[in-house]
Amino acid sequence: MPVAKGSTIDPARTRAAIIEAATPVLYERGLDGIGVAELCARLEVSKETLYRHFGTKDGLVQAVLEARSARLTGWLTEAVAAAGDDPHDQLTAVFDALQRWYDRPAFRGCAMVNASAQHHDETVRALTARHLNRYLDLLTGIATRAGAADPGTLGRQLLMLIEGATVVAAHHGTAGTAGQARDAALALLGSPQGPVR
Repeated sequence: MPVAKGSTIDPARTRAAIIEAATPVLYERGLDGIGVAELCARLEVSKETLYRHFGTKDGLVQAVLEARSARLTGWLTEAVAAAGDDPHDQLTAVFDALQRWYDRPAFRGCAMVNASAQHHDETVRALTARHLNRYLDLLTGIATRAGAADPGTLGRQLLMLIEGATVVAAHHGTAGTAGQARDAALALLGSPQGPVR
């Protein structure tokens, strides 16, 4: 990311550009699948620039994971909002969005769960827990709107279906995976005439 002669360096913009460029590289290669020198070469930044903005490679990884979590949660939240007021339509929209993600050629599973599996340190585990809590909040909201007797438990069950479907799609084929999980999720949610109680 060379800066054109005469232009002003904006640290926030540089940091954001590095995060954006590093996200697909780290997702494709894994957190430990690429060293700092190769990563900097792929991002077209110097080690000094990387360290100035993130402290370490781990600092960059943390920033990438936080940005990815916010983006994915926002994407699913938008899908729910666009589906209208019916919780069954909202839940269907979540799984339809997931299937579109699974069908992308670059799909490699959940980056947060992958990171947690690769790094058993507290920072990454805490980031993954926050990510899953964001999903849980979204799903518990759907369960609440459906009139579930125990929205927290139902939200957790729906989260298990999402994460399970993502693992299956990453390791056992993507065809129809989200649809199968969606059908199970809708059965848990209950029919539109009578939600789970």
